[in-house]
Amino acid sequence: MSRKETDQIIIHTDGASRGNPGPAAGGFILNDAAGNQLMAKSFFLGEATNNVAEYTGLVKALEAAKEIGLKNLTIFSDSELLVRQINGNYKVKSEQIRPLFQQAIELLSEFETFKVISIPREKNKEADRLVNRSLDLERDVIVTRDPSPVTQAASGERRIRLGVLISGGGTTLMNILEYIRKGRLNAEVAVVISSRSDAAGVQRAKDAGLNVVIIRKKDCPDIDKFSKRIEDELVAAKVDLVVQGGWLCFWNIPARYESRVMNIHPALLPSFGGQGMWGHHVHEAVLAAGCKISGCTVHFCTNEYDKGPIIVQRVCEVKETDTPDTLAARVFEQECIAYPQAIRLFAEGRILVQDGRVKITGP
Repeated sequence: MSRKETDQIIIHTDGASRGNPGPAAGGFILNDAAGNQLMAKSFFLGEATNNVAEYTGLVKALEAAKEIGLKNLTIFSDSELLVRQINGNYKVKSEQIRPLFQQAIELLSEFETFKVISIPREKNKEADRLVNRSLDLERDVIVTRDPSPVTQAASGERRIRLGVLISGGGTTLMNILEYIRKGRLNAEVAVVISSRSDAAGVQRAKDAGLNVVIIRKKDCPDIDKFSKRIEDELVAAKVDLVVQGGWLCFWNIPARYESRVMNIHPALLPSFGGQGMWGHHVHEAVLAAGCKISGCTVHFCTNEYDKGPIIVQRVCEVKETDTPDTLAARVFEQECIAYPQAIRLFAEGRILVQDGRVKITGP
């Protein structure tokens, strides 16, 4: 295989606007020559036209390809207008897209070779799906690939049953469902319990066809009754492992679920943990302390905040220019890998808890 073939990046880009102008997003998928996905991102743009969204997807893709460092590109887009304009076959008339067009041309000039090819929409489904996901969520979407993917367990091997506890948007739940859908996690979501009836994750779970139960703390006379209601639903659903995904309510974990309730914390425990340390409070504290790295921790839950045995940790850089929002986004990329990894270890029976510490057994 020639150097140009091994250095080749295959890019699929897409953009969409619901209203033209209206809510818009642009995104891309980067694959290597062997078809392995290197990166997939979509960017929510607020109100913009379809053409702006298409060009934004292309520009973001070129910036990502440049950062990776490979020099030979094949770019596929279902925007015939964009392809004709980039190839010099059609003049750019719109003042809105001219700056993006110039930016794309300048970026393309930095690569050794490139081809920009028009394809029908039905051959651009993955990029289209990614962009529409960004539009549905009204935020940027980053699809993170586990560096050591596994295939679906052999047929006949029982899938573990998950109970997922949520209090907000359900992004962790959606990430877990994606891993299951792609055969990279031998599990099924048996029940979703939300502490809020108006949480965005409730509708997303229902849309995914999941069994959703609302258990609000304020509807229970005390913490014991609240905890018992949660336990009863988990038992009824025959849950093997409880996964807290953005769950914000304290509950007493019963003996039957000891070392069977996981949580993910957006920092490297034992630092920046404890009551009140959740969401942006954590990232603000990390930045205030001047930390150079941060990350996430998957741990088993006990009846003390963030004190349970640590299962998996992943790290990321803290940049000098970071805000709580930018750091949160970088940490979340690692969360999307760490949680499925921890669930997979549990499913494979490779987690052993001894003296308050987790030992990973097997290969």
